[in-house]
Amino acid sequence: MVGFFQILRKKKELIPLIGFVAFAATGAASAAIYFLLTKPDVILNKTRNPEPWERVDPSKPQKLITINQQWKPVEELEYVKSLTK
Repeated sequence: MVGFFQILRKKKELIPLIGFVAFAATGAASAAIYFLLTKPDVILNKTRNPEPWERVDPSKPQKLITINQQWKPVEELEYVKSLTK
């Protein structure tokens, strides 16, 4: 660890590079944790909920950015769901 700081003292041009890499790594880790905890299509425990797509709310946007989303139920799909339940 001390050797790392000695290199940074000698080569100061590495400081912004290390800052950007640390920022990117933090952003990637926080995005991964966010998607694991909030998105219904990402599952960690398959035994508790083997079919998570059945609980997806169609009125709630599932993408990170959704522009002009309009949802209408598909009649054939609703008919098949009514037959299987």
